[in-house]
Amino acid sequence: MPEDKQIHSGHRMRMRSKFLESGLDGFETHESLELLLYYCIPRKDTNAIAHRLLDSFGSLSAVLDAPIDALKECGLSENAAILLKLVPQMSRLYLDDRQSCDKVVDLENIGERLLHKFIGRDYEAVVLLLLDVKYKEVFCGVINKGSVNSCDLYIRKIIENAMIYNASYAVLAHNHPSGLALPSRADIGSTKTVASALSLVGVRLLDHIVVADEDYVSMRQSGLCNEAFGG
Repeated sequence: MPEDKQIHSGHRMRMRSKFLESGLDGFETHESLELLLYYCIPRKDTNAIAHRLLDSFGSLSAVLDAPIDALKECGLSENAAILLKLVPQMSRLYLDDRQSCDKVVDLENIGERLLHKFIGRDYEAVVLLLLDVKYKEVFCGVINKGSVNSCDLYIRKIIENAMIYNASYAVLAHNHPSGLALPSRADIGSTKTVASALSLVGVRLLDHIVVADEDYVSMRQSGLCNEAFGG
């Protein structure tokens, strides 16, 4: 084996050993990305690639949130780009699974509970959380991809799920992928529509959470649309 390849191979082995000993705690951001790229780029210097990606997008989260085409423009293969895009998606599934053992919902922190549902989503999504009479989660999932204001596209799904799961309470959440976590006038209007529809089947809407990046606003706690939440 040529000397440069031996050095390259030895570096990868040291990085793997470092991870096995202490996880990512002792890693710089570029080293963490470099290590991840080992598993889809077997014969190139992924340290240089990691630096290039971070320089291009500005942060690790921006790299992982970047569109596949943008990652490919930075020199990644489609397989490598897909691997990076899997990370936030798998993180969301992991957090969902971890929370599955704790089904009783604390209404004061419901925004924190739903925030991770939007990890890795660069499109608008509507999440519905359904609770039984004891505030235990019976359903939580995406019921529409697209604007929350297109009520006709998802209102039937909300009612159907509420009836299927015999829910007593519901919480709505949606994201503003490229905006602020501030409810719009249209958001308030759609909240009233959903609350009214749910009341017809004996289900009370408890809150509507608006998410943007790592921030969220609870419409109930903000005093918005009190009539919709029974306030």
